[in-house]
Amino acid sequence: MLDAAALTKVVGPGVDALDATLTGEWLFARARGRRTSVKALLMDQREIAGLGNIYVSELLHRAGIRPRRRAARLTRDECARTIAAMRAVLDAAIARGGSSISDYRDGFDQAGSYQDDHLVYDRAGDPCRRCATKIRAVVIVGRSSFYCPSCQR
Repeated sequence: MLDAAALTKVVGPGVDALDATLTGEWLFARARGRRTSVKALLMDQREIAGLGNIYVSELLHRAGIRPRRRAARLTRDECARTIAAMRAVLDAAIARGGSSISDYRDGFDQAGSYQDDHLVYDRAGDPCRRCATKIRAVVIVGRSSFYCPSCQR
């Protein structure tokens, strides 16, 4: 069993991305008054632990929210959709062993296959799998972010 204090040192003090206490209302309250983008908020390990660049791009696509959108402007419905999309993306990624980009391997030295299901991540210039609009890339908090300008508002 992992010591909670030791785990916090590694992943940050944020709520685990799959914790049941993480709700749309929780995200709505955290987003109020924030000048940062929704992508930056979701990737902040002090708020939500365990979300990385790939999965934030994917979950924002599922939720229909642009990554540069100011967090403070999210509605309650958008926050609920974001949390639902977060769980769906993480559950699917776990079931597929994660995304093996470059040389990622799990604890059993197995490559994951969730990268085959990516809807936007690393697909700049490719057609959106939902609407065929070209996927765009921008840099947010020093990380490449991918989105569909038609599906994400």
